[in-house]
Amino acid sequence: MNRTTAPALRRGLDILELFLEPNNGLRVPEITERLGIPRASAHELVGALADRGYLQAVSEPPSRYVLGVRAFRLGGAYERGLDLAALGRESARKIAAECGETVQIVVREGRFAVFIVRIDSTHSIRLVSDVGSSLPAHCTAGGKMLLSALPPKELDALFPDDAALPAMTAQSINSRERLLVELATARERGWSEENSESNENVACVAAPIFDRAGSCVAAMSISTPTLRWGEKQREDYVKLVVKGAREISTNLGSLSAR
Repeated sequence: MNRTTAPALRRGLDILELFLEPNNGLRVPEITERLGIPRASAHELVGALADRGYLQAVSEPPSRYVLGVRAFRLGGAYERGLDLAALGRESARKIAAECGETVQIVVREGRFAVFIVRIDSTHSIRLVSDVGSSLPAHCTAGGKMLLSALPPKELDALFPDDAALPAMTAQSINSRERLLVELATARERGWSEENSESNENVACVAAPIFDRAGSCVAAMSISTPTLRWGEKQREDYVKLVVKGAREISTNLGSLSAR
């Protein structure tokens, strides 16, 4: 890169990155002060960015600038290029290597949690779940994490009564009251758990994955046979699954994960 253009490019990017923080637009004097660059340079760079559509003036001179349509088009192109399953698989492999247990990523389809990523345990006794298969969301840690992000009206539509909560084991949630209590707990602490609810021999913890708009679009979970489960494992795996889910969220452009 030409040495004379690199500083200008860096300054231009610095200006754009100021708009990653919540604000109602910035004027050139504010940009000058925050970046510590000459006012003439700031005027020239802001003008160039506005000419190319990356910034847009929204008031009479002295103008206040906001991000322009071109910046949003870049964001859209980035989002279209993201593959949740591919990004998730990479992070899931890292978490699985640390814990040796089965790591999965699920998305929600109605009342069901659908598995889109699975990295198998390294133990001889392991869990079996196929990518593309689904389970009732209220019976899984990942599904409960996704349900906890829904507004009350949507939850009411999905689970109008206890009959909408079929049990898979004796431990499954089978009442709206219990479901709402557990979802509130998951929402408050930022992770969810399953204790023999989809399979009487399985325990699981999960954490939410957020996209660039801040929406919970998936959940990562660590599942283990109950014979290897205990308070120490739960504590360790909660930390791991939160770390893994946060990494994916960051890669999806989520600001809340940073």
